Amino acid sequence: MHTIGEVAQLLGISTHTLRYYEKEKIIFPDRDENGDRRYNDSHIQWLQFVIKLKETQMPLSKINNYASLFLEGDHTTLDRLRLLEEHKQSIKVQIRTLTDVDAMLERKIIAYKGYISKRDESEG
Repeated sequence: MHTIGEVAQLLGISTHTLRYYEKEKIIFPDRDENGDRRYNDSHIQWLQFVIKLKETQMPLSKINNYASLFLEGDHTTLDRLRLLEEHKQSIKVQIRTLTDVDAMLERKIIAYKGYISKRDESEG
């Protein structure tokens, strides 16, 4: 079992974020005899998944919805699948956008380097 501080450090997030996720019913840590939060390996795996969803622009409301569906049980499997498939499509759009922007930036960088090189040659 891990403390909130250990998990925050391990995952590179703040303890405030972990408390917020709990408030939003995205994570349900265990509590010790003093009432302190304790996280096990499955909590950490779930949080790693949540972080990846957030990094790929899934709104917290959808993450909350997914978590709620999971807690409801196996009869929500199809709904969870649909939610993840929708998000995967969103990620594909993001990838296409990033690829296009990368190509534009590469062209601009090459153009600037060419301009600077020609300018330096004419000044030299």
